[in-house]
Amino acid sequence: MVDAGDREGLYRACRLCPRECGVDRTKAKGFCGMGDTVVAARAAKHFWEEPCISGGDGRGTGAVFFSGCTLKCAFCQNMRISREGWGREISVRRLADIFKSLEDEGAHSLDLVTGTQFIPSILNALDLAKPKIPVVWNSGGYEKAETLRLLSGYVQVYLPDVKHVSARLSGLCAGAEDYFRHAKEALLEMRRQTGENVVGEDGILQRGMLVRHLILPGCTTDSIAVLSFLHDTLPDVPVSIMRQYMPVPWCRIRGLDRKITDREYERVLSAAHALGIRGYMQEKESASESFVPAFDGEGIDD
Repeated sequence: MVDAGDREGLYRACRLCPRECGVDRTKAKGFCGMGDTVVAARAAKHFWEEPCISGGDGRGTGAVFFSGCTLKCAFCQNMRISREGWGREISVRRLADIFKSLEDEGAHSLDLVTGTQFIPSILNALDLAKPKIPVVWNSGGYEKAETLRLLSGYVQVYLPDVKHVSARLSGLCAGAEDYFRHAKEALLEMRRQTGENVVGEDGILQRGMLVRHLILPGCTTDSIAVLSFLHDTLPDVPVSIMRQYMPVPWCRIRGLDRKITDREYERVLSAAHALGIRGYMQEKESASESFVPAFDGEGIDD
């Protein structure tokens, strides 16, 4: 375990994520596109996560969207922040104030979205803010188990994606043929930390895990492989099966230039039902730009 006083040293010769780029981020930007100062694009109450995260009473989750990304999927809808690096630089003290403000506004939880590249600073901010609501770690699943262990005691709820089982597909979409190997190890570490899911009387997940999977057009066989893995490895963890994929002009991968069909969606859902997967299934209307947050700096500035 890294001592609190040594956390900032993790930015030097950075190996926080599976890319292990080794860049001294105090002097240059790493693979994630970020240096050692937190950059965030939005901090506001968010109402479109799964019901056990956002709730249905108007309180929402306090979502902080961090800029940069360790995965950089070719079809990412949040390109403005994941690859272009848009956002505002903020201090650790300001980040702690943001956490506290979202809690004071009545949010059910703090939803930290794609924050792996800033883990040292996030931990320092959590030490300052001392939130009394659950902290949710919302990531693409491409994590190092060793790095996740730094979050033990700070994160109560893990909300990872499992994007691919196929090394060919993850290599094509994100240049990360080792995606599944790392995602599998990461999920096991997340579960080790949280134990069985604990849900409050209000239906909000207080501790535990929820796994997401986005169905891609033409890739239902891999989606079913993802569900089979989750059933065999984490049978009691709920799964959110997402059909919100939308083609984006910057993705040049053949076959990913359309939404998924009803037939594709039904094939994946049938497999989920046959496996006894429980969780959430998105409606067709979710494949809409209206579900993409406005990255406008809300809640970031003083």
